[in-house]
Amino acid sequence: MSIEKICVPDIGGAENVEVIEICVAIGDEVAIEDSLIVLESDKASMEIPSPAAGIVTAISAVVGDSMAEGDVILSIEGELVGGADSSADIVEVAQAPMIEALASEPEEQSLVGLDFPVGSTDSPSLAVVNETVEIPELGEAENIEVIELCVGVGDVVALGDSLIVLETDKASMEVPSPKAGIITAIAIKEGDMVQQGMPILVLQLAAADNTIINNDREAASQSDAQVGDAGDSQQVPRHQKSSSNVLAAASSERVSKGLNTSIYAGPSVRRLSREMGITLEAVNGTGPRARITKDDVKAYVKNALKAKAEHSAGLSLPVMPAVDFSKFGDVSVEPLSKIGKLTAVNMQRNWLNIPHVTQFDEADVTDLESFRSSLKAEALNRQLKITPLPFLLKACAAALQEHPKFNASLHADGQSVVFKHYVHIGVAVNTTAGLVVPVVKDVDKKSIWELAQEVDELADKAKNRKLSPQQMQGACFTVSSLGNMGGTGFTPIINGPEVAILGVSKLQTKPVWNGEEFIARKMLPLAVSYDHRVINGVDAGQFFTFLVQGLTDIRRLVL
Repeated sequence: MSIEKICVPDIGGAENVEVIEICVAIGDEVAIEDSLIVLESDKASMEIPSPAAGIVTAISAVVGDSMAEGDVILSIEGELVGGADSSADIVEVAQAPMIEALASEPEEQSLVGLDFPVGSTDSPSLAVVNETVEIPELGEAENIEVIELCVGVGDVVALGDSLIVLETDKASMEVPSPKAGIITAIAIKEGDMVQQGMPILVLQLAAADNTIINNDREAASQSDAQVGDAGDSQQVPRHQKSSSNVLAAASSERVSKGLNTSIYAGPSVRRLSREMGITLEAVNGTGPRARITKDDVKAYVKNALKAKAEHSAGLSLPVMPAVDFSKFGDVSVEPLSKIGKLTAVNMQRNWLNIPHVTQFDEADVTDLESFRSSLKAEALNRQLKITPLPFLLKACAAALQEHPKFNASLHADGQSVVFKHYVHIGVAVNTTAGLVVPVVKDVDKKSIWELAQEVDELADKAKNRKLSPQQMQGACFTVSSLGNMGGTGFTPIINGPEVAILGVSKLQTKPVWNGEEFIARKMLPLAVSYDHRVINGVDAGQFFTFLVQGLTDIRRLVL
């Protein structure tokens, strides 16, 4: 371990660049690419990422300082990737788009960031240029996952706008746009694993005589000369007018989609806002030029929580007291896994927000089990394991179609119900990392054999942590089975925004009275928890009766 001094990298010759934000403090642990400070000139702003991982031991810069290339920012105790000689290369690659912004003229920056014509017929010398944006150099990182798409087809992006967010086992990073333009195609999706050089998207730029405006300072200067006095509208070039119209239309479309391109905040602040689940549109920026800082985001969350507490008055839940368990004997503390933390949050949110009612019943599955046993030889030939779960899914799909209130969700406005015309069912799977729920799509359209194969594949991916985000989204209903683990019943918690969940306990052989005598029958204990805002007791009774009948006599499933 050594202490390395981190300096301002090459910023295109810019001098007297103001420090407008310090992103770390002494004692903080930083990873490679974590933002250290934010610099701003009269032309653009940029975040300086860390070329090393370690602990911040000293900070030389303060907010308001003027800095230039080579000035010491801070000191980090750690190891530079590839040694000290490679740090400049790392910073140079990471900051290439920002260096270009700082090096450009203020007037050109305005043209590039805001006005660009797209195939205008007003100027025959203007041609459309498409440029493919690729995954930049990411060092030796492996298993790089796309965890967020920040843009969509048709969106207008400015230089430095975030395009996607990548995450490895060690850190996450945003990939900024190297130029301004309109997105015409996207080559990747959330959950994809990517590597350096892979295409991200296609950006439509504007070019005069096939020279990209973003790099053509002479064109920008000529535009300045033509614009002249801002008050004289006759001096505005024809191609600039058409580009403004294009931008206005595209901006209107973004506003209609709830997107705001005017937010002034860096990638680290945007990441923090996503982690806290808030939108930056609601946050007031206190930094230079109304830039939103991390402190602004934290202040907004603090005020929101305070307002919520005041609004709820005595209805807020009391905090559980902290207990020092070591006073009573030896203890050990182990952190929750990432999945465990998410499960805890989701379970508490669902339990507090959804009025649960749970109904219990038993299904006589004697004939179903007999039929399933007769399929074992065929299942072996198909290299499949035929369990009761595919039959449960098929019966649930039929019940959801027959009783659409169970295949619905309460709208976010609380005033309407969204009915779904598809049947996707989640299956709870226990893994070493925690509980995950892969989703079987279009259950109503698949055979028992198809369901058996898909359930087996999804369960295997879940246990090996290979599920994609798409494979865990879109469920209408969930089945949680304890199988042979025991128990005669339990109250499953609804996985919102779904309105119901089926809990399955251990199958038991019981004596059942048939009107003349007691006979041994295989009985499956079931429990259905439902959202009482959408489903009432009569609805639940009818749904449960239909489901039990389908499991008791599987011939009914083909009706």
